[in-house]
Amino acid sequence: MINIIQKIPKGKVLTYGFIARLAGNPRAARQVSWILHSSSKKYHLPWHRVISSNGSLSMKSIEDRQYHKKLLELEDITFLDNFKINLEKYLWKPKMGELV
Repeated sequence: MINIIQKIPKGKVLTYGFIARLAGNPRAARQVSWILHSSSKKYHLPWHRVISSNGSLSMKSIEDRQYHKKLLELEDITFLDNFKINLEKYLWKPKMGELV
């Protein structure tokens, strides 16, 4: 899963569930969350490019969500409302061979 997260390009996002499916375990969305929480600094993961399946930011505090939003806006991602992203526009759909 770490290699998938590392490959999310700037200006694109993936959901926890989508990463789990790409890794071959569609029921492992919580494991993706745990990897981001425990390994983002160690592996320099672009944690801010991983969002909820409905397109919203999943950080609990308003301050953390604002920081998350700011990082995505720096990559030219715009929001539908305060903390929701248009997945049709920004969801990364890797092509065959991009994850190898």
